[in-house]
Amino acid sequence: MSKKIVVVGGVAGGASTAARIRRIDEQADIVMFEKGPHVSFSNCSLPFHLSGIVENSDKLVLMDPVAFKTKYNIEARVQSEVTAINRADKTVTVMNGATGEEYSESYDYLLLSPGASPIVPNLEGIDSPHVFTVRNVTDIERLNHYVQTEEIDNIAVIGGGFIGVEVAENLRLAGRDVSLIEFADQIMMPFDADMVQILHKEMMDKGVEVIVGDGLAKVTDTHVELNSGKKVNAQVVILAIGVRPETKLAKDAGLTIGELGGIKVNANYVTSDPSIYAVGDVIEVYHQLLHKPTRLALAGPAQRQARAAADHMYGMPHQNKGVIGSSSIQIFDLACAATGLNEKTAKQAGIPVDSVYIIAPDKVGLMPNSNPLHFKLVYEVPTGKILGAQAIGKGNADKRIDVIATLITMGGTLEDLKELELTYSPMFSTAKDVVNLAALVGLNVLHDRYKQVPVTAVRELVEQNAVIIDVREKGEFANGHLLNAINIPLSELRDRMDEIPKDVPVYMHCRSSQRSYNAVMALQNSGYTNVVNISGSFLGICLVEYFTDVTTGREPIVTAYNFK
Repeated sequence: MSKKIVVVGGVAGGASTAARIRRIDEQADIVMFEKGPHVSFSNCSLPFHLSGIVENSDKLVLMDPVAFKTKYNIEARVQSEVTAINRADKTVTVMNGATGEEYSESYDYLLLSPGASPIVPNLEGIDSPHVFTVRNVTDIERLNHYVQTEEIDNIAVIGGGFIGVEVAENLRLAGRDVSLIEFADQIMMPFDADMVQILHKEMMDKGVEVIVGDGLAKVTDTHVELNSGKKVNAQVVILAIGVRPETKLAKDAGLTIGELGGIKVNANYVTSDPSIYAVGDVIEVYHQLLHKPTRLALAGPAQRQARAAADHMYGMPHQNKGVIGSSSIQIFDLACAATGLNEKTAKQAGIPVDSVYIIAPDKVGLMPNSNPLHFKLVYEVPTGKILGAQAIGKGNADKRIDVIATLITMGGTLEDLKELELTYSPMFSTAKDVVNLAALVGLNVLHDRYKQVPVTAVRELVEQNAVIIDVREKGEFANGHLLNAINIPLSELRDRMDEIPKDVPVYMHCRSSQRSYNAVMALQNSGYTNVVNISGSFLGICLVEYFTDVTTGREPIVTAYNFK
């Protein structure tokens, strides 16, 4: 007798599970319910309709119910909300949104993938017609229509995560005046403070007003008021504060909910009821680096969970390795990607870690479109086990992060990364790729071959009037330098060592830390025991200081910023 599988939710997790079941079992009776008007649409592409990158919103819908039936023999019922799970008799109650009819549907296995809904705070004015959330195709069409037909100029986006940043960017590309407001002290939480300042600057340079460390307090017809009392003009307000897993159905059915508010599942994505599975944004998953449950609203993991759940229904084995959290985003001209733990999260978890931040060419410098790639590698001390990485640049940041994600999954170390053989062409990379270079720097620091400080520590060094040596050439120094820096170019260093004190710490920098590293090693090999390299050097210093200086009026620690 064939199995009957009912799927709740027709987007990434649900649709993928249904399609996998069909590939395994041609005789299975598969019914998929979606309370919205569309199944199998591209959530991650929604913001790009606002700028016209995805010109026709119909293209956001990847497959309709007719195609599901003809191609996969899967019955996809839209505008059909499952309102209750009746575990005792293994049925679900369904409300037909078009007719108002209520009926029951039986199942042998039930798969829950209802996703997560946008968080809407209980604030004054939050129910106004010019306040929007972005979850599905209908939402993005309604928002885009409103912006285009109501002569909207000023838009406030609340929340600096992936959706908020992409919505803000695409509305700015469409010519709107956009303010991005984030309650935390930074946008894009996967990135550490020293890296995220690059993103703050990029958005500000492209005309987005970025406000951090301030939250939404009230919405009016013409503006939003923030916790600080600041008023920001806004004819449209878009809430992208975060998402909450859609667990009402599971809770009402008595399924176990995890400590973070998502449905608790085992290694095979089975809930507390052996006939009910759950995947996607609604569940809690195991973080393989933190060794505890987490929630991860990403399409890639949802797709893998869907396949694993379908396989388990048919007795096919699956190894659940947990998640590490790999993500990427394009922010105007910058490709940005991250994987694993950032340094802040690792330290909060009590993991002994260190990191290196390097700036290296993404391809051979004499090739067209060679640009700096900012790369931060986080590793465990003293094992050198790689825990995470972040990359930002105009080149292939995602490629580098994918390499690190693979190593993390395989339990790789700095030694493994140092010896990793990657493809090379001057048009694509350098012979010693930035990831290999980061491993070499990490090993030098791990084995105490030299010492470094991060760019985030430089302001305090300047304020303490520490000895800072700038080893760039004189012309570079003249175009901008730290207020108290002494210019001794690397080309003159060996003739001027007697100018460098031995009785106090000496901090060295250049533009990107490579020349200053050579200077540090030359001094150490000449009897100096207290020299320290500034990781990230002058380019990193300018980037980490600029946004806060400009937005707060803080006194700069440089004579002039230099981003070239």
